[in-house]
Amino acid sequence: MRKPSFFQTVSQALPTYIVAAGVALAEAPFPIPDTMQSVCYDATNEIVCPATGEAFYGQDAQHQGPQQSYSDNGDGTVTDNVTGLMWAQSPDMNGDGEILAEDKLSYQDALAGAETFDLGGYDDWRLPTIKEMYSLMDFRGVDPSGYESEDTSGLIPFIDRDYFNFAYGETEVGERIIDSQMASSNLYVFGTNATQDATLFGVNFADGRIKGYGLELHGRDKTFFVMYVRGDTGYGVPDLTDNGDGTVTDAASGLMWTQADNGIELGWEDALAYAQSANAQVLFGHDDWRLPNIKELQSLVDYARSPDTTDSPAIDPIFDSTEITNEAGQVDWGWIWSSTTHSNWTDEPGSAGAYISFGRAMGYFDEVWTDVHGAGSQRSDPKTGDPADYPEGEGPQGDAKRILNFVRLVRDAD
Repeated sequence: MRKPSFFQTVSQALPTYIVAAGVALAEAPFPIPDTMQSVCYDATNEIVCPATGEAFYGQDAQHQGPQQSYSDNGDGTVTDNVTGLMWAQSPDMNGDGEILAEDKLSYQDALAGAETFDLGGYDDWRLPTIKEMYSLMDFRGVDPSGYESEDTSGLIPFIDRDYFNFAYGETEVGERIIDSQMASSNLYVFGTNATQDATLFGVNFADGRIKGYGLELHGRDKTFFVMYVRGDTGYGVPDLTDNGDGTVTDAASGLMWTQADNGIELGWEDALAYAQSANAQVLFGHDDWRLPNIKELQSLVDYARSPDTTDSPAIDPIFDSTEITNEAGQVDWGWIWSSTTHSNWTDEPGSAGAYISFGRAMGYFDEVWTDVHGAGSQRSDPKTGDPADYPEGEGPQGDAKRILNFVRLVRDAD
């Protein structure tokens, strides 16, 4: 597939009208912690962060949101000073001081275990939602894809190990290094995955992704690491207002979004450039639009919606999303780029960008294209290349590689 030029895509995708917009907000009650990515990348490697107007300007490291901030309470709990949530510090469920495969729980046991979990003198612990769990994601981490040793001492997970205890998969008992999936309370509303198992969304701090995981594995209950949470249940619940001018404001996070995506699939570099062009045109009366970081973008996912249950993408219908025909020939909705690089353990560590699959997260599994990880997953795509080079996707579930994805811009609300 030949990639359209940036100028072709912008001329087709940007509206020709300008409307002033704005909504007064009090301090956002549920700000989204920053990804903490502080390094800039081009299509393959680390670079000096570019200036306005230069290629690759406007990526994650160049916009600092609410910085992650934690307090170790000294009793096995950690308080997130941005979200206000309190977390169990470790997934060491049996309390033996080690985080091993035997600490993992099935989904049902994780739900039930919260009822009797007693830590720090609190008895109101719960299994976190996928958005609460994802609030801890730290994109200073490096995906160990391409790493060939079983020695994990030099790896960098996607969670702050200064405050939280973490372990990779236990290879001594047959697990992979990346088998460090954390359970959430969110089942995929479609109900099943590629193997027709009921599916749970989990956050993987080993490889920096959200995926839907079948609740059975080789005929047994799949097990997950668990970190319980307590506190206000409002984090990750958008409070959306249609401003009537092509924008939508989320009063919960304090962010303003373009109501429609850009309508044309772009590579990652062109997605960043699209935001610069929008600002040059003062789109909807604003000149401070940006490509959202991956945690901002994930805040828009509506995990109660999916193509197979609501005939819609996994996003509130206040937003307009472009329909596509997916790899299986189904009516679907596109994936959306973030400004966040998904760093990996290869000689081209900056070669992939993180995206959210508001439509089905397709993969080539058992010789058929299917929704392997669920609408609402967070995966990564090559920043450049040809989708035709991936006729059966890539990885254990044959993750589809589209390379060209859509854009939905964000800015800090006034």
